[in-house]
Amino acid sequence: MDQNTLKKSAAEYACANFIHDNMKLGLGTGSTVTFLVDALGKRIKEENLTITTVSTSSRTKRQAESLGIKVVDLNDVDELDLTIDGADQISSDYQGIKGGGAAHTLEKIVATASKRNLWIVDDSKLAEPFGSFPLPVEVLKTALHQLLLKFEAKNLNPKLRLDENGEPVKTHFGNLIVDLHLGEIKQPHELGQYLKSQVGVVEHGLFLDTVNTVIVGREAGPECIDTIR
Repeated sequence: MDQNTLKKSAAEYACANFIHDNMKLGLGTGSTVTFLVDALGKRIKEENLTITTVSTSSRTKRQAESLGIKVVDLNDVDELDLTIDGADQISSDYQGIKGGGAAHTLEKIVATASKRNLWIVDDSKLAEPFGSFPLPVEVLKTALHQLLLKFEAKNLNPKLRLDENGEPVKTHFGNLIVDLHLGEIKQPHELGQYLKSQVGVVEHGLFLDTVNTVIVGREAGPECIDTIR
């Protein structure tokens, strides 16, 4: 079974079991969420559901609106009932790395506005060691050179993310992404605090103590894990 099939199974399970009428829902970003939005659009049409959503990227917003899903700005919502998103890597104790799509700052803003957070992934995302996926850090352009020097001095192996044309990748907010190629993150909370303390860092891709439920697409079918948070 290929990874897209596993992603789709996790997304459709989440849509069928965790979304209900009159919900205020955060929609994440990425390939697995694409399957979720497709399934949500179908449910809304077939069941005449009233769902208000907030999107974490322009890509998700465009897809949702094309399917007739109501999308509003986060500033128009006091609180979200649930946010469903993907993850690039999840540790054995359910800490996460996100930002492969350069949307982690907005994803984190939406996640913190939610009563509960649910991640949908295929089983390849539960990988060890945690940190083998490069850690994205959104930075201000003006601070780029100084931050690269600091990160290099701390042996964080920073690399400015470039697109297929060799140009710096820009975030939703027009900032840059520096990926830290760490190999392993043994103390994610300590690293997160260090990164947040650096002037010019907008946000890092460590999602710590965030998720309540993880749905993993597996060969035998979706596995639903309660992280007890």
